[in-house]
Amino acid sequence: MTHFLHTDADLQDGLARLLVADPRLQPIAEKAGAFSLRRREAGFPGLCAIVCGQQLSTASAAAIRARLFAAFDPFHHDAVRRARADRLKRLGLSAPKIKSIREIGKAVAKGRIDLTAVGNMDADQAHAALTALHGIGPWTADIYLLFCLGHADAFPSGDLAVQESARIAFGLRKRPDAKSLTKMAEVWRPWRGVAAHLLWAYYHAVKKRDVVPVQPNGRPKKAAKTKTTKRKKKNG
Repeated sequence: MTHFLHTDADLQDGLARLLVADPRLQPIAEKAGAFSLRRREAGFPGLCAIVCGQQLSTASAAAIRARLFAAFDPFHHDAVRRARADRLKRLGLSAPKIKSIREIGKAVAKGRIDLTAVGNMDADQAHAALTALHGIGPWTADIYLLFCLGHADAFPSGDLAVQESARIAFGLRKRPDAKSLTKMAEVWRPWRGVAAHLLWAYYHAVKKRDVVPVQPNGRPKKAAKTKTTKRKKKNG
């Protein structure tokens, strides 16, 4: 049976069931404290909003999304996919993101994917359907399933914040990669999405700062830039 998280009551019910399935999470939940469900718009707009935020800071992503949705009202896949590239570029979208949004719009228009039907699939089927689209990787698919559809079993194992939270919570020597975390999360089915919310809340409680989903390869790029800057200063 596929479960969905539409309300905070759904989230709390799922958390209670999750803690029964894995009592190790009880002290993690106590440390995390109360946390609420976060939801976003579903369908083509929701998927495009996540694509807009790939590899960007929260502020930059929000600014681009605002410009994009203001430029196309209503936000329909036909209008967006047929828009000139230079118009989309002026809104702040990179060439790869423009291609991704256009390809997603084309897939919806041609019937290669039915985003409404995706909402009724189990987590693994829905994940496979989404990652078959150009520009939709595992992280984007899982974030869409969890935040836009409220899928209770969607689990973004590649999310850096979830990985780091798991490392701290379970006293691991190093941050688990997506494969290791996926294996660890098997015991949490069919409430892996609740576990993700819990780990984000735990991260917030431990780090004492707001946390948002963090796409893989976001931080390494920043580190590489810092390293390059240091070399320039040394050579200068």
